Amino acid sequence: MVRLLRALPVPLALIAMIGLAGTVLGRVYAGPLLTQLVLGAAVGSVGVSVAARRLPSWLVAPLSVGALLGYTAFALWFTAQRADLPGALGTVATDAARNGIPRLLTALIPVEPMPDTVIVPLVTAWLAGLAGAEVGIRASRVLLGLVAPAGLYAGALYVVGPNADPTIWPTVAFAAAGAVALAAGGRPNQPVPGGSGPGSELPPAVRASMRLRLLASTAAGLAVVIGLAALLAPLVARQVGTTPVDPRRYVQPPQVESLDENPLIRISGWALSPEQKLLDVITSGVPVPAGPATGAPTGGAEPSPADGEAPDGQDPVEELERTRAVRIRLAVLNDYDGVTWRVGATYRNAGRVLPAAESLPDVPTERVEQQITIDGLAGRLLPAVPTPREVTGARVAYDQSSGTMIQPDGLRSGLAYSVTSVRERPDYNLLPAANVPSGDAVARFLRVEAGAPEQLQRLATQLAEDNGAPYERAAAIESFLAEHYRVVPDAPSGHAYPNLNFFLFGPSNGGGQRGTSEQFAASFAVLARMMGLPSRVVVGFQSSTGSGPVRAADALAWPEVLFDGLGWVPFNPLPKPNTKPRPVEEDFKPEPEDPTPPPDEASATAEPTPSGTPDPAAAPSRRGGPGTPVLVGGGTGGLLLVLAGLATVVVSLRRAQRRRRLADGSPAQRIYGAWREVTDALRLAGRPVPNHLAATEVAEHARSSLRGATDPSAPTGPTGSAGSVGSAGSVGSVGSVGSVGSVGSAGSVGPTAPAGPVGSAGDARDLAQAPAGPTDPARPGALRHAVPPIDDLAVLVNLAAFAPGNATDDEARRAAELALTYADELRAGRPWWRRVLWSLHPGPLRWRS
Repeated sequence: MVRLLRALPVPLALIAMIGLAGTVLGRVYAGPLLTQLVLGAAVGSVGVSVAARRLPSWLVAPLSVGALLGYTAFALWFTAQRADLPGALGTVATDAARNGIPRLLTALIPVEPMPDTVIVPLVTAWLAGLAGAEVGIRASRVLLGLVAPAGLYAGALYVVGPNADPTIWPTVAFAAAGAVALAAGGRPNQPVPGGSGPGSELPPAVRASMRLRLLASTAAGLAVVIGLAALLAPLVARQVGTTPVDPRRYVQPPQVESLDENPLIRISGWALSPEQKLLDVITSGVPVPAGPATGAPTGGAEPSPADGEAPDGQDPVEELERTRAVRIRLAVLNDYDGVTWRVGATYRNAGRVLPAAESLPDVPTERVEQQITIDGLAGRLLPAVPTPREVTGARVAYDQSSGTMIQPDGLRSGLAYSVTSVRERPDYNLLPAANVPSGDAVARFLRVEAGAPEQLQRLATQLAEDNGAPYERAAAIESFLAEHYRVVPDAPSGHAYPNLNFFLFGPSNGGGQRGTSEQFAASFAVLARMMGLPSRVVVGFQSSTGSGPVRAADALAWPEVLFDGLGWVPFNPLPKPNTKPRPVEEDFKPEPEDPTPPPDEASATAEPTPSGTPDPAAAPSRRGGPGTPVLVGGGTGGLLLVLAGLATVVVSLRRAQRRRRLADGSPAQRIYGAWREVTDALRLAGRPVPNHLAATEVAEHARSSLRGATDPSAPTGPTGSAGSVGSAGSVGSVGSVGSVGSVGSAGSVGPTAPAGPVGSAGDARDLAQAPAGPTDPARPGALRHAVPPIDDLAVLVNLAAFAPGNATDDEARRAAELALTYADELRAGRPWWRRVLWSLHPGPLRWRS
C-alpha cells in the first residue's frame, strides 16, 4: 500500500498538468465541455500506461492508440449530438479529421465544442499523456517525461493568444504539479516485490547518506534556477511584446463568391421570376401585422390593389414597426465603392451558440424562433430573422459585426435548420430627437467614394438644407424617393453612380425614374451618407404572415440608418401602392449647363488651324525660284519610303495588339479585350463612345452606328433596345460594368422574337452562347443590324465583371468572334477612304478609354 501511494504522485501530476492545459484552452470555448473532455483524455492515456506497466513496452502504444480511437469516437458522437449536426458518425469524423485545425483557428470565439473543434485538443492531450507516462513512469525519466505536458500547455497558450485574460494561477498550479512530479521521481528507487532494485541491498546508513546528498543537490539546483530566473527574467521580458501573437491571422477564414458578397444584384433577377420558391419558414414569437405594411411591395414588384394601404393618419413610427415585423435578413452590405455595395464581412466558423453583439442599454428584446427549409435559394448566405443567437441543424460561419451568416459548404435544397434570434424593440418615438454617432467607429458607414454625380450631390445638399435633425433628413430622403419614383419588376439591375444618376434624374419616358428596391435602397443609403448619416443596405425577404413559403417576389432591399441609443433603424423608401409619382422636376431642378458663349465672344476666340494646313498669314513669302526636279523627286521618294515604313509598323503593332487582347490572359481579360475592340472600332468610325455610358447604352450606341440600324421595322424593347441589360458602372473602353441579374434577351431579331428579360447569370451564359441573328439576304455573310452580337457581348462583359471566375474559354472565344464580326460590319459601312485608313490609324495603340 505504501509503495502504491509512493507511485501515485507522478501519474497524478501528469494528469493535473494535462488537465490544466485543457483549462487554459477552454477559456475560448463555450462552456466547460472542452476542459472535461481533455481531462478525460489525460486520465485515459495515463491510466492505460499505468495499468499496462507490467506488459512489454512495445505493446503499450497499440493498446493506448486503440483506447484513443474509442474515446475520440465517443467524444465526436457526443458533441455532434449536442450540436444537432446531421450525418453519420463516419462522415462527421472524416470531416473533423480533415478540417480540424483550420476550423479551430478560424472559429468564432467563444468556440462551440463540436467534432471539428475538439478533435485536435483531444488527440494531442492523449498523446501527451501517453508520452509523459511512458518516459516519466516506465523509463523513470521524470524530467524528460514532463516535456510533453509542457509542450501541450505552451500550445494551448499560443492558440488562445490575445483572446482571453492572462493565466496566472493555472500557470502557478502547472509549475507546482511539475515540481511535485520531479520531487516524487527524484528519490532512490524502492525495491519491487520479487525484484532487485538498486536500493534493495543497501544498508540504512548508506540510504540515509544518499538521501542527504540528493537533498543537498536539489537545494543547490533550485538555488541556481532561482538565481538565473532573477537575472534573466527582466532581460527576456523586455524582448516579449505585451500582446500575444494570434495564430488566427495566419489562417484564411471562409470566403464567399461575388454574388454572395453583393446579393443586391440578385434583386432584379428574383423580381423577374416572382413565383420561384426560395425557402419555407415557420416563425414563432413575431407579432404578425394586421395587413401589409404601407409602401412595402414585395420583391420590387409593381404595387397592386391587393396590397392595401394604411388608413389616413397612420403613425409613421407604428408603420416602421409593422414593416420590420416579418423581415428575414439575408445579408448586410456595409461598404460602397461607387460601383457596388458589398458585405465586407470576416466570417468565422461558429457553433450552435453565436456570440451576442453589444446590446443597447434599457432596450427591451424579444425571442424569435424560426424553422427554415431551403428550397430554390442558392449561394452560401443563410437567411434568418435578425439577430441570430442560436443555430441548430446547419454548420455556419458568422460575421459578428453585421450579423450575417453563411453555410461554408453552400446551400442545398432540403437543408433544414432552426434559428433563435433576439430582436431589440427600441422606442421609435425617440427618433425625432435622436442624434447619429460620428468618429472612427462609424467612418465605414459614412464613406462616400469620389466620382459621385454632381446632380446627386446637389440633391443631397438640397434635402439637407431643408431639414436639420438627423431623423428629419432621413425621413426627407424616404419621402422624396417614395413620392417621385416608380417600382417596376423589369428595371435593369445596377447601383453604381451612373445607374443611380439615371434612376434619379433620367427621363421618365426613357427608362429613368423607375427601378426595383435595389435602386431605392442604394439611392437612400448614398444620399444619407452624403448628408452625414451612417447608413447601410440590407437584403432579405418580407413575408406577409411570417410563416409559409417565401418566394422570389418577397425579396427586398431596404436601407438602415444608425442612431444613438436606438441602433440600426430601417427605412422604407418604396412608394405607397396605387400612387402616381410626381415629376422630379417639380421639387428638384438641376442647375443649367454652362451657356454657349455668345457669337461675339465666339468670333473673338482664335480658332487653331487644322493640323498640316499652313496659315497663309503666317507663311513666309517665297522669293526664290522653285527647287530643281531632282531635289523634288528625291524628297518625294524619301517621304514615301518613310510613310510606307510607318504604315508597316502601325499595322504590325495593331495586329499584335489584337492578338494580345483576344488570345492572352484569363477568359475575363479576353472578354474585356473584345469589348475594347468594339469601342476602338466605334472611335475609328467617327462614333466614339461617351465615357458616361453603361454597357446597355454602349450596345444601343453600337447598333445605331451600323448602317440600317435605325430601320423602324426592327423590334425593340420598352426603351428602344433589345431588352434591358443590367449595368453597374460606366463603360468607356472596358469600364465598370454591372450585374447579370437582369439582362435583355438577345435572341433572333424579328417580329416573332421580341426582346425579353432573363433572370439569372446562368440564363445570361446560355444567352451569350446562343447563335447570332439572321444574315442579310442582300449581303451574304453579313449580320442584319448586328443586334444579337452586341447585346450578347454586353452580357458577356457583365458576366466577366461580376463573376470573373465563371467566364469560360468558349465564352471568351465567342466574345472575340462577336467583336471581330461587328468591327468588320462597321468598317464595311464607312466611306472608302475610312476603310483604307482603318488599319493604318495609330489611335488604338494609345487610346486608354
